[in-house]
Amino acid sequence: MADFGNDAPLWGARWVGSAAGAAVSLVYMLPKGRREAASRFVTGLTCGIIFGGPTGVWIATRLDIIAFISRYEMTLAGSAAASLSAWWGLGVLMRAAERMKG
Repeated sequence: MADFGNDAPLWGARWVGSAAGAAVSLVYMLPKGRREAASRFVTGLTCGIIFGGPTGVWIATRLDIIAFISRYEMTLAGSAAASLSAWWGLGVLMRAAERMKG
């Protein structure tokens, strides 16, 4: 079992992975304005930091590579994936709400 304690490099991997996921999402689906970009970026960053560890463990387990990668790589990949997913999902929800509004 991976230890996701107060290890500074592990927190750095969470931050870097979350920011990378949000940046990739920015290129993938461009926001319509600054407000949408800011809210999606903050949401992606937050979700990447919070859910990065468990997401990384889940991905590594599903791919059966948990024995071959370090906990830093696992956290970095998990944070990026969680951030990317949250950022993209929020963008879809915001656009759907706009369409329903009129």
